[in-house]
Amino acid sequence: MRSSNPVFSREGSFTRESGYAGFGTTQTPPAGSPYAGNPYGNNPYGNNPYANNPYGQQPQAGAPLTDEQLVEMYNAPSAGPAATGRMTLDDVVARTAMTLLTLVAAGGLAWFALPERNFGLAGVASLIAFVVGMVISFKRSVSPPLILLYAGLQGFALGAITKVFNTIWEGIAIQAVLGTAAVFAAMLIAYKTGRIRVTARYTRIGIAIAMGFVLLMLVNMVASLVFGADMGLRSGPLGIVVGLVGIGLGAFFLSLDFAAIEEAIAQGAPQKESWRAAFGLTLSLVWIYVEMLRLIAILRGDD
Repeated sequence: MRSSNPVFSREGSFTRESGYAGFGTTQTPPAGSPYAGNPYGNNPYGNNPYANNPYGQQPQAGAPLTDEQLVEMYNAPSAGPAATGRMTLDDVVARTAMTLLTLVAAGGLAWFALPERNFGLAGVASLIAFVVGMVISFKRSVSPPLILLYAGLQGFALGAITKVFNTIWEGIAIQAVLGTAAVFAAMLIAYKTGRIRVTARYTRIGIAIAMGFVLLMLVNMVASLVFGADMGLRSGPLGIVVGLVGIGLGAFFLSLDFAAIEEAIAQGAPQKESWRAAFGLTLSLVWIYVEMLRLIAILRGDD
């Protein structure tokens, strides 16, 4: 399976090999085998479905099961997702919670440990987090330690930056958190109710806008650092429009995450892929939070 989300589209991500868990493969017994002609293939129990029955004696045709047999069947473990090692929604929720808790804890550490207006350590942590995030995105196998490391570094950077913003605009931190939570809830409801459908056309348009947005921000950053020219993309009415577009793109990334997770669960992806889903959701939420922080700062101005 291929996902439109850049994080989930790596080879090996959210895929099930042919014949996973015994499906999709058929083995034909060789000629002369005692199982030749057996519709169950090489299964030695194919001709007798009650051979090696863990619930006791083979029942007679049409005979009801005894009370003891019914109790044993009821108490036997089911072959659900947990037993087969497949990814479930609970796995995604648990891994995402761990990742976000790591991010928040690191952010709290930076908030209380660093002095005000300290961008140095925040910049270093953010740069390392970017490198780690790229490694995770292009790594074929899932690495939970790297994902938690990314969350810690990103959280530390966000904590330091948020403290600076909150010093200038008191209360902006809680406003940005509530705004991010509202966007997440709105997108989840819109996706689950079918108001937003992740189609190929929807994905192409969204990715094109995202690429243009990132390119524009890079040009603005280079122009500001090298030539000292400000294109006004982070202030005034144009800054508000850019901030709204940035938040909209973050919501778009969330919709891709939801679609990728839903399809992965339906396809029976391995349980460890829930970490990749957690990483994708964390990336989208961080994007929305940063854009929300900037937008609120512009709207509040100098008050």
